[in-house]
Amino acid sequence: MGRAFGRGHIIDFFQNKLDPRAHPYFEQIAHQKVSSHFLIDRDGQLVQLVSVHKRAWHAGVSQFFERERCNDFSIGIELEGDGESAFTNEQYTALSQLIALLEKNFPAMRFAGHSDIAPDRKTDPGKSFDWARIQRLANLSQEQLPFGVDSR
Repeated sequence: MGRAFGRGHIIDFFQNKLDPRAHPYFEQIAHQKVSSHFLIDRDGQLVQLVSVHKRAWHAGVSQFFERERCNDFSIGIELEGDGESAFTNEQYTALSQLIALLEKNFPAMRFAGHSDIAPDRKTDPGKSFDWARIQRLANLSQEQLPFGVDSR
């Protein structure tokens, strides 16, 4: 791969253990207190960071349909990326497998990107995320996808 990705720092970031002295950019983001239930790295490795029965801090100020504060009722899944590069085959495979497991316990799941629930603040998963592909792989209905996303 041509771009350098998290190299382990991404897990430190989501566990609020990022050392601001390790890189100049880390000084800018080390104060952010974020977490996610799951992280899928570029190789498709799935890491659970927070129990699905506990709140994670991934959405911030957000709204899904008429419900505000999405952290209170959602499961956060982060895909390692840079906002421009395509996600990997391994990430799509891991994500579809995770969705299948989650749907066994949460059968009425709907899906949205951070860009759908906080469009003024967040851009992920970005234009590189192939909603039609994950719809096929995870056997999702059109109603489970974000409003306005067509399985192209």
